[in-house]
Amino acid sequence: MSQAIQAIPLLGAQLADYRRRWPSEAPTVQAFEDLLHDSEDPFLRERLSGHFTASAWLVSADGVRALLTHHRKLERWLQPGGHADGDRDTAHVALKEAREESGLHGLQVQADSIFDLDRHWIPAWREVPGHWHYDLRYVVHAGSDECFVVSEESIALAWRPIHQLALDPDPSISRMASKWLAKA
Repeated sequence: MSQAIQAIPLLGAQLADYRRRWPSEAPTVQAFEDLLHDSEDPFLRERLSGHFTASAWLVSADGVRALLTHHRKLERWLQPGGHADGDRDTAHVALKEAREESGLHGLQVQADSIFDLDRHWIPAWREVPGHWHYDLRYVVHAGSDECFVVSEESIALAWRPIHQLALDPDPSISRMASKWLAKA
């Protein structure tokens, strides 16, 4: 049995739960399910027809701010995240990326459910052609130490009030902020 097939039960259950919680996003969920069941390994970045990534909605200990990174390659403010690179535990990937990109210690991932889904186009960069990212987003909670370290992947990092992010012009960021505020 391939490793991609082994990932189907857990991720499949998380996607089904996400569809139940966000029925208006059923077409997006279907695209993720289709990718999960594809015969070509969707957890590898070399799969240029589309592959899974994972990211962190990294919230402060008090739950009122989120940490965003000014991404060096994309030149946009985004949540920390990155490629699965063969790791089928996408919640672990989100946590690992949050640690690497923020330098924060004491982070904890809420791995029991997917917080948000986003399929987005990544433009060509150097020798890598443009391709689709199927981003699985998980809530990651910061501990009491919020002193971050800017990594090579970022131009800057910033804690931003979530209520302001709900008005962000990037629909992906504003959607996550609105979901967070609705659950609070």
